[in-house]
Amino acid sequence: MSQVKADLLQGTLDMLILRAVSLGPLHGYGIIQRIRQMSEEMLNVEQGSLYPALYRIEQRGWLTSEWDTNETGRRAKFYSLTRAGQRQLKVEE
Repeated sequence: MSQVKADLLQGTLDMLILRAVSLGPLHGYGIIQRIRQMSEEMLNVEQGSLYPALYRIEQRGWLTSEWDTNETGRRAKFYSLTRAGQRQLKVEE
Protein backbone atom coordinates (compact mmCIF):
# COMPACT_ATOMS: atom_id res chain seq x y z
CA MET A 1 0.00 0.00 0.00
CA SER A 2 1.35 3.44 -0.88
CA GLN A 3 2.22 5.86 1.93
CA VAL A 4 -0.39 8.35 0.67
CA LYS A 5 -3.11 5.70 0.82
CA ALA A 6 -1.93 4.57 4.27
CA ASP A 7 -1.98 8.16 5.56
CA LEU A 8 -5.45 8.72 4.11
CA LEU A 9 -6.82 5.57 5.76
CA GLN A 10 -5.15 6.49 9.06
CA GLY A 11 -6.63 10.00 8.92
CA THR A 12 -10.08 8.62 8.13
CA LEU A 13 -9.93 6.19 11.05
CA ASP A 14 -8.82 9.03 13.35
CA MET A 15 -11.84 11.12 12.33
CA LEU A 16 -14.23 8.18 12.75
CA ILE A 17 -12.89 7.64 16.27
CA LEU A 18 -13.17 11.34 17.15
CA ARG A 19 -16.73 11.44 15.83
CA ALA A 20 -17.62 8.27 17.77
CA VAL A 21 -16.42 9.66 21.12
CA SER A 22 -17.84 13.14 20.43
CA LEU A 23 -21.16 11.87 21.80
CA GLY A 24 -19.61 10.81 25.12
CA PRO A 25 -16.87 8.63 26.65
CA LEU A 26 -16.52 5.13 25.21
CA HIS A 27 -14.28 2.11 25.69
CA GLY A 28 -12.62 0.43 22.70
CA TYR A 29 -15.39 -2.07 21.96
CA GLY A 30 -17.96 0.74 22.28
CA ILE A 31 -16.01 2.79 19.73
CA ILE A 32 -16.00 -0.16 17.30
CA GLN A 33 -19.77 -0.58 17.78
CA ARG A 34 -20.47 3.16 17.33
CA ILE A 35 -18.42 3.31 14.10
CA ARG A 36 -20.39 0.33 12.75
CA GLN A 37 -23.62 2.08 13.75
CA MET A 38 -22.58 5.41 12.20
CA SER A 39 -21.59 3.66 8.95
CA GLU A 40 -24.83 1.64 8.87
CA GLU A 41 -22.85 -1.61 9.36
CA MET A 42 -20.56 -0.85 6.37
CA LEU A 43 -17.33 -0.37 8.36
CA ASN A 44 -15.88 -2.88 10.75
CA VAL A 45 -12.77 -1.62 12.55
CA GLU A 46 -10.50 -4.39 13.81
CA GLN A 47 -9.00 -4.14 17.30
CA GLY A 48 -5.55 -4.39 15.69
CA SER A 49 -6.23 -1.09 13.91
CA LEU A 50 -8.25 0.59 16.65
CA TYR A 51 -5.85 0.47 19.58
CA PRO A 52 -2.78 1.85 17.75
CA ALA A 53 -5.04 4.65 16.44
CA LEU A 54 -6.37 5.39 19.94
CA TYR A 55 -2.79 5.56 21.25
CA ARG A 56 -1.74 7.87 18.38
CA ILE A 57 -4.75 10.17 18.84
CA GLU A 58 -4.23 10.32 22.60
CA GLN A 59 -0.55 11.24 22.03
CA ARG A 60 -1.73 14.14 19.82
CA GLY A 61 -3.88 15.40 22.68
CA TRP A 62 -7.20 14.85 20.89
CA LEU A 63 -8.37 12.20 23.36
CA THR A 64 -7.93 11.57 27.03
CA SER A 65 -8.51 8.24 28.75
CA GLU A 66 -9.27 6.86 32.17
CA TRP A 67 -9.98 3.45 33.64
CA ASP A 68 -13.52 2.77 34.80
CA THR A 69 -16.02 -0.08 34.99
CA ASN A 70 -18.00 -0.97 31.87
CA GLU A 71 -21.62 -2.09 31.66
CA THR A 72 -20.67 -5.71 32.47
CA GLY A 73 -18.68 -4.74 35.57
CA ARG A 74 -15.25 -5.25 34.00
CA ARG A 75 -12.52 -2.63 34.05
CA ALA A 76 -12.07 -0.83 30.75
CA LYS A 77 -10.27 2.24 29.47
CA PHE A 78 -12.76 4.94 28.47
CA TYR A 79 -11.77 7.56 25.90
CA SER A 80 -13.11 11.14 25.86
CA LEU A 81 -12.71 13.97 23.38
CA THR A 82 -10.53 16.89 24.51
CA ARG A 83 -11.00 20.52 23.45
CA ALA A 84 -8.18 20.03 20.95
CA GLY A 85 -10.00 16.94 19.65
CA GLN A 86 -13.21 18.93 19.25
CA ARG A 87 -11.32 21.57 17.26
CA GLN A 88 -9.69 18.89 15.09
CA LEU A 89 -13.06 17.27 14.41
CA LYS A 90 -14.51 20.64 13.30
CA VAL A 91 -11.51 21.24 11.01
CA GLU A 92 -11.89 17.82 9.38
CA GLU A 93 -15.66 17.99 8.98
